[in-house]
Amino acid sequence: MSNTPALLSELAAILDPAGLQTGDAIDTRFRKDWYAPLGNPPLAVVRPRTTADVAAILAACHRHGQPVVPQGGLTGLASAATPGQGEVVLSLERMRGVEEIDEQAGTMTVWAGTTLQAAQEAARAAGWLLAVDLGARGSCQIGGNIATNAGGNRVIRYGMMRDQVLGIEVVLADGTVLTSLNKMLKNNAGYDLRQVFVGSEGTLGVITRAVLRLAPLPSATQTALCALKSFDDVVRLLRHAQRALSGRVSAFEAMWADYYTLVTTRVPGVRAPLAAGHPFYVLVDLQGSDADADAAAFERMLEGAMESGLIVDAAVAASGKEAESFWKLRDAVAEFPQMWAPNAAFDVSLPIGSIGRFADALRSAILERWPSAELVNFGHVGDSNLHFSVHLPGVDAAAFPEAEIDAVAYAIVREFAGSVSAEHGIGIHKKPYLGNSRTPEELALMRTIKAALDPKGILNPGRVFDPA
Repeated sequence: MSNTPALLSELAAILDPAGLQTGDAIDTRFRKDWYAPLGNPPLAVVRPRTTADVAAILAACHRHGQPVVPQGGLTGLASAATPGQGEVVLSLERMRGVEEIDEQAGTMTVWAGTTLQAAQEAARAAGWLLAVDLGARGSCQIGGNIATNAGGNRVIRYGMMRDQVLGIEVVLADGTVLTSLNKMLKNNAGYDLRQVFVGSEGTLGVITRAVLRLAPLPSATQTALCALKSFDDVVRLLRHAQRALSGRVSAFEAMWADYYTLVTTRVPGVRAPLAAGHPFYVLVDLQGSDADADAAAFERMLEGAMESGLIVDAAVAASGKEAESFWKLRDAVAEFPQMWAPNAAFDVSLPIGSIGRFADALRSAILERWPSAELVNFGHVGDSNLHFSVHLPGVDAAAFPEAEIDAVAYAIVREFAGSVSAEHGIGIHKKPYLGNSRTPEELALMRTIKAALDPKGILNPGRVFDPA
């Protein structure tokens, strides 16, 4: 166990005065991530500036058997970054900046504490696109995006965060620095170690730098909001758009009527481009390089969908500003934790053809147990991802039965052969249900990897799964 005075003395010697917080000097913002309630006071908060700092910090904590919880932008939704009693918080917020953009390779080397938005803007300024995008872009950090394998709005075209990571630098639990800042698309020299750390939620190592793959910057975007009669029509529209637009569909966001009504009536600044009352709404984006040709193809796609009865109404954004107003419909979900509190929020994935039936089964099960419940469904759908939130009017946080709602929902996810986490991770919140989506053999192998890389179990202990 940790010798606290000795450890704190070692940490103070590693860091500048602004890099270490202890006792009453610890800022409360380090005590929770976005979803979780305020956590226990950490033993200390360390804020390194360099990879060498991180290595020295972890080496010291390893010697003392001191648990460490890595933190990024604190936008996580699974409580993975909320500290437990006596843990050391390792914040990457001072390790930020774009180290290099390689114009020939189409890559970006970036520090882990850089916000996604800052990295996107740097790529755009250089004529490239960092394709991963999500609503928390202004706060979430690249290291956290990698550690959770973030998804977001553009997965249907560009893939998850792991598909953008070419190289990685990570510090292991004992302070060993593993530097593999590869820029090549093809590299079959042995095991692909970077993928061990992508999605590991800080349990196997602390990511300090990464090489990210960039895409050509689209010069033209077309955006439309469509109204539909059924979820089967939503799936048919997806296939129709993909065929008609030859793989240029960059986003396909489905919203059930309850979600659309909620955000257009309750969230300030969100307008309704189409009338309420339709069963489903879909936000569809095309990204291309020829504005006139893309606009014509997009219009033909929508006309074909209208003529065949797939959609019953549509609004096409006439400008970039109007497209942004359409996207506020989806980004409004960030207001739910405050606006619709308390609520149980979910991030699941399912076979695309099963999503509609799953949503119906879920609604029936929730209303049977809690007849006054309000439930909203929305999701990326094109990449199999469904989000939903459950709220019980008049029930305060102390009485809110979140664990019971979780149990009902995740049991149905299991019935439909889905995943309890599509993009947010497992953390603490979903740990009891990991077995709903992973076999005992898979869990055993995960524990073997954890034991090999972190034999003392100091990195994010108690997250994702417990030791055997």
